[in-house]
Amino acid sequence: MSKKIIFTEKAPAAIGPYSQAVLSNGTLYVSGQVAIALAEAGASIEDETRQVMENLKAILGAAEMTFENVVKCSIFVKDMNNFGKINEVYGSYFSVNPPARETVEVARLPKDVNVEISCIAVL
Repeated sequence: MSKKIIFTEKAPAAIGPYSQAVLSNGTLYVSGQVAIALAEAGASIEDETRQVMENLKAILGAAEMTFENVVKCSIFVKDMNNFGKINEVYGSYFSVNPPARETVEVARLPKDVNVEISCIAVL
């Protein structure tokens, strides 16, 4: 088994004992990304989601991948009433052949953010 830790300074450093992403046997597992500073500043859910997607984009880039390599996403939201706004921003990053995904409302997210998104990508 091959295992390579992926890190970029273009995305937030991990806030716990985990890596931004791990590449193993051609599959990239990207940890959930959040927009802590925007959430703390009371930014819109659209801005928060856009930053999360940009974090994912930076990590994918560090692994020499793009959103075209993404096969699965998991979205965790604090309030399902924001689903439409989150979905609109998210969808703008997957104009064709979007990946599989689920969206789940949760009671609370790390650092009290409003949205967290993780993904799996393949070479």
